[in-house]
Amino acid sequence: MNLVSIDEIDIKEKRVFIRVDFNVPINRDRKVADDTRIVAALPTIEHAIRERSRVIIASHLGRPGGKLNSKLSLEPVGKRLSELLNTEIFFPEDCVGDAVKKIAGDMPQGSVMLLENLRFHKGEEENDPRFAKRLAAVADVYVNEAFSVSHRLHASVSGIVDFVDTACVGLEFKKEVVNLNRLIENPPRPFVAIFGGLSASEKIPIMESLLDKVDAILIGGAISNTFLKALGKEVGKSAVDQMALYSAARFISSASARDIRIAIPEDAVLIKGDLNNYSGSFIMSTDTFHKDAVTVDIGPKTSEFFASKILSAKTVFWNGPIGVYEREDFKKGTLAVAKAIADSNAFSIVVGWDTILALKRTDYSDKIKYLSKGGKAALEFIQGKRLHALEALGNKLK
Repeated sequence: MNLVSIDEIDIKEKRVFIRVDFNVPINRDRKVADDTRIVAALPTIEHAIRERSRVIIASHLGRPGGKLNSKLSLEPVGKRLSELLNTEIFFPEDCVGDAVKKIAGDMPQGSVMLLENLRFHKGEEENDPRFAKRLAAVADVYVNEAFSVSHRLHASVSGIVDFVDTACVGLEFKKEVVNLNRLIENPPRPFVAIFGGLSASEKIPIMESLLDKVDAILIGGAISNTFLKALGKEVGKSAVDQMALYSAARFISSASARDIRIAIPEDAVLIKGDLNNYSGSFIMSTDTFHKDAVTVDIGPKTSEFFASKILSAKTVFWNGPIGVYEREDFKKGTLAVAKAIADSNAFSIVVGWDTILALKRTDYSDKIKYLSKGGKAALEFIQGKRLHALEALGNKLK
């Protein structure tokens, strides 16, 4: 579909309702611990400010279950947003109601209001049309700048579109769609996909959706244990997704029938005990895995092979850390992958917050072509699943 973005329509001096995803970590001091998602929305917000719009920002935070929860208030987010914009912002006690309407009508042009947590109301997650209509009551223009929740059938994501005259997407939302489409619509070959992380059950469907597009899939992280086990190999005391063993074996067979290389670690960094109690690490071949050991990273031979495949690629997709990147001793595999992508000439996309956090611990995050903020929604988009936000916007444009 041909998405219309905020910079393509007239928003001058209008009330602009921007749905963002400011579901960010809050530390014990009630401060934002990571503002990546806030920073990503700034270009859209700043554009609306320059157009002297009355900017109304809406988001959720956590899972309050439709009830007030002071620990999940967006107040710390509002403080950080105010710092980043270098301006005072209005922050009402609710996201709907007379007070919100009054502020939206009285606030100066070019000013900003951040609404309180949308999920304090059950109507948000229930996609209640009555709640959606109350949200829309303060909007002349609706802007979806929350691609990461675009798979949710929620009032502020889908239902609200029925009650506004004009709807569009934010600048970052448009970038998400454009870059993800580049990944799935005739990507330059060779196309190499890299998967890590914890859950093989979650990753295998994504791998399957790419089988007709990729030339090789490189598997690291905890999910590699499941694939090794599916091939009948010993993995010691490493975590295995028992429910995914059959799927993993079937996937390897399907890839082989298509002549697609599935690369599973040939060596690994191991420890005995757990991360809170171990005496040191050692490297072993995955053909001679120690029965009492746990894998914490890919080994040097695997790192070298992964890097060689990445450097020869023209398209690279990466989802999931390759090892226990939080520990200095066990992030070499993740570093090797990140460096290879940075050194390649490939069009590269990294998807997933854990992967982005791992990448931020390296010197290479600014050398990746696109860091997707889309999370699960981006992964569902890649698989061709329906995204309710896109459906709602598409119906509005008909």
